[in-house]
Amino acid sequence: MTEKESTFLVTHAEDESAVVSDVHGGQVHTLSSNPGLDVDEVLEGTVTADPPMEVTWSVTDVVERKTIPVEAADERPTPQAFEMAEALSEGELATTERAGVGEVHVLAVPSENVEAAVADVLDDQATLERAARIGIDRVEVRSSVEDGFVSVRYLP
Repeated sequence: MTEKESTFLVTHAEDESAVVSDVHGGQVHTLSSNPGLDVDEVLEGTVTADPPMEVTWSVTDVVERKTIPVEAADERPTPQAFEMAEALSEGELATTERAGVGEVHVLAVPSENVEAAVADVLDDQATLERAARIGIDRVEVRSSVEDGFVSVRYLP
């Protein structure tokens, strides 16, 4: 029997089934039943392939289930984010680890595209996948239209 222990992001959920993606390797698993999972929920646990053909999977162990909020903040970016943005050219990305747990990403974009870039980050499944992969509890997006950048803070 094939078994996989990992952290999964629920990418699709119906009453009868669900689809989860392993945030560490990207492998997608179709669940033969839905144990109450919702889209964008993070599941840490074990899935096991269903016999005899092993094309669908079942959740056999749950260590943790959580939702990671991804929200736009009204506050200005931090001084660290401004410092990171100064070194970037349009379209470039800088990342750094936070003191303790988490990461900060800064993306330089044209001022007229800052609001659209914030919306993209808020709606991007990759934002949740990264958050789940690094084991944080929330994502905060800040921006500076005047300075042309978006700051994504992955926070404990």
